[in-house]
Amino acid sequence: MERIPVSVVVMTKNEARNIVKCLASLRDFSEVFVVDSGSTDETQALAIAHGAHVVPFKWNGKYPKKKQWCLENLPFSNRIVLYVDADEEMTPALAEEIRHSLPRFHDGHAGAFAAFDYVFCGKPLRHGHRVYKLVLLDRFRARFLDYDDLDVANMWEVEGHYQPHVEGRTFVLSNPMIHADHDSLYHYFDKHNRYSDWEAHLRLKGLLNDPREANVGSRALAKKAFQKLPFKGMTAFLHSYVFKRGFLDGKAGFHYAIARAFYYWQIGIKTEEMRAAATRASQGAGQGLAGDLDRSST
Repeated sequence: MERIPVSVVVMTKNEARNIVKCLASLRDFSEVFVVDSGSTDETQALAIAHGAHVVPFKWNGKYPKKKQWCLENLPFSNRIVLYVDADEEMTPALAEEIRHSLPRFHDGHAGAFAAFDYVFCGKPLRHGHRVYKLVLLDRFRARFLDYDDLDVANMWEVEGHYQPHVEGRTFVLSNPMIHADHDSLYHYFDKHNRYSDWEAHLRLKGLLNDPREANVGSRALAKKAFQKLPFKGMTAFLHSYVFKRGFLDGKAGFHYAIARAFYYWQIGIKTEEMRAAATRASQGAGQGLAGDLDRSST
């Protein structure tokens, strides 16, 4: 069968444990770019062996960050671009759905969301919180926003937890993608520690949930409501484990709900710490100015 006329972008850095299964799942697509940030393991060699176009990337510390850089600089053969992380896998059902959905991009649509089946603690989660990402884009009508986050010390070259802006309608694909990271839980918690730094900074600046982001259905309103709630960690746990029936996933569902609650607890306490530090700095600057004025008047 003819390959799907979609250009796939897989962003990597030391993803030798994940890259083979990821690329194997993408064999039905017409071209695959692996955009690599100086891997020191076998990531690049494995990607080349599996037929991907390997493109080196070195971030200059400015905008655009990596996803937007790919949109602006890769020599795509297709108008429609699919973003897949190295720890994610395409399914045959989703690949065929993408093939048959491409005419919708000629009818005014500019992007498509996919849901993710998470594998956590070695078990696929069928319940609990479900993540949706805008993964399929018309590259001429999409952009990853500049979120004023270059001063976040522990953030890195890839855009944070937000959806791109698209000029046009979006739709939701019915078949999910698989998220199964072969790295340890240390890697999972390290990554979310960084993301919680990023989200705390944006919350402090009042920049969280830019209205230009694309969202699934009423999720934009749900995000705004959630940001106003106290005890976000507890709310996140109850949402995942009780309301979304994460308890049906057994021990893995419980641990995932706890991890999600801990993530929002981190954001909250980091935001308080940053706010207190900013207040102390402001008060110190005010006292210094008052001292200068007193000395100048004597």
